[in-house]
Amino acid sequence: MNKVQSRIEALRRPLLGLACYTYNPPFVDMLGHLGVDVLWIEMEHSHISFAQAADLCRIGAGLGLLTMIRIPDARRESVLKAAECGPDILDLPMANSVEAVAGFVSHARFAPEGTRGFFAASRAVNYGFGPGIADIQQAINEELCLLAQIETREAVAQAGEICDLPGLDGIFLGPGDLSSSFGLSGQTSHPVVLQALHDTVRVARQRGRLVAIATAPAGIEQWAAEGVDLVFVGSDISCLKGGLLETLSAARGGGRREVAAQEVPPLATKPL
Repeated sequence: MNKVQSRIEALRRPLLGLACYTYNPPFVDMLGHLGVDVLWIEMEHSHISFAQAADLCRIGAGLGLLTMIRIPDARRESVLKAAECGPDILDLPMANSVEAVAGFVSHARFAPEGTRGFFAASRAVNYGFGPGIADIQQAINEELCLLAQIETREAVAQAGEICDLPGLDGIFLGPGDLSSSFGLSGQTSHPVVLQALHDTVRVARQRGRLVAIATAPAGIEQWAAEGVDLVFVGSDISCLKGGLLETLSAARGGGRREVAAQEVPPLATKPL
């Protein structure tokens, strides 16, 4: 059982996550204090480096957060460098073919499950401290969660074959890119897009795979009812934008109300 499955089983509810699109340790610190479950470290679209990703993994783990790196691409170099940062989850974007996902899984798993390179000096393997390196590698094979991002028409069409791949733990639905793939850019609530998402969730659940999705907070209940295991509801950028707009609106309207810390609900104890 990987760490994501263990956390879901312990909490008996979907996990709640937010993303870091920038190297933002204070934001990660805040997520830990507020009881968020999962930190998404974005490397596909952002300029976060592997060294910074490792730092964010280290900070998040110290606060009790599960950490996920969305890697830049499926190249072996990208998979290995991200894996050595020691995240709990690796997510492959644009997982558009069975072959691409199979390569991703192979690069991320140690032998005999895959072909991940032998390296005994990274955070992922505790820098070589502890039991034998072979035992550490097998523990990583068991604990590391691998997700393939289903965000194109091609990936939806192959969702069953992708989910059947040994060593893959689940899928991550990308409504934004999926809407563009259908020629409906930004229309994530369009019936065509929603049908594709629902069909893919059903395929994954039939095969016992985990399902993650990025959605607006208003969509949490809908996707939790659908059986989604991990819901990402925002990022450091969206939180900054929202807070900035609220502050300026209040200021221009004649005053700003300060929110006391005790008014913020503990998210970890609030069911989705």
